[in-house]
Amino acid sequence: MPSSATAATAGTVQTTFTDGIATVRFSHPKGNSLPAALLARLADEIRGLGEHDDATVIVLRSGDTGPFCAGASFDELKAIQNARAGKEFFMGFARVILAMTRCPKLIISRVHGKVVGGGVGLVAASDYAMAVESASLRLSELAVGIGPFVVGPAIERKVGLGGFSAMAVDADWRTARWAEQFGLFARLFESIKALDDGVESLARTLARSNPQAMAKMKAVFWQGTEHWDRLLEERAEMSGALVTSEFTRAAIAAFERG
Repeated sequence: MPSSATAATAGTVQTTFTDGIATVRFSHPKGNSLPAALLARLADEIRGLGEHDDATVIVLRSGDTGPFCAGASFDELKAIQNARAGKEFFMGFARVILAMTRCPKLIISRVHGKVVGGGVGLVAASDYAMAVESASLRLSELAVGIGPFVVGPAIERKVGLGGFSAMAVDADWRTARWAEQFGLFARLFESIKALDDGVESLARTLARSNPQAMAKMKAVFWQGTEHWDRLLEERAEMSGALVTSEFTRAAIAAFERG
């Protein structure tokens, strides 16, 4: 368990097991955002669960308050000094996406609030996403001088090129209904209580299902992504170069000021 000082900067990742269900909870005091250390822990945790005998299905959720995920850590984005460091930061998102899509266990995302930037990538990289009706989404990357390059392949695979390009070009909010219509959310619920009941019901059903059948289903879902190691690294390099530009630094500052 990290110290309170560490948790304040790096966030936390905690996993609990109940009857074949592994629940992974990531949290960060700044809107459940994703600094590099949290991304690394999340990728490691999901990779480990792929081989864990007590995990038949994985539920991914975040801290109880605020948005589901506010995306990349702005503090870390502002601190990046060169393209190499920028690439490494965005590789954190690449590693989580690869861990999620290559994990042989089905992953359910429980989305209790708004989703921004890299958080949309987490939702897209899951196999089934369940959300409350108020869980709006946006890809804010262009508004801060970069683009949704690393998370793009996972999002495009779920919503199609038209849906992805719409989100990427127009960085305004999309409703949960929009996300459901485009296949990013599989089910919507009126309340957190209803969401939790729905997640628990599906997770329990999957925990009693054939692990080999689910692993084969998962492989089918993500067939054709074998080249993503190279692709996501190239995308991380693109983002890493852009984030160090004067334009992007000014855009991030303006975005933070609102």
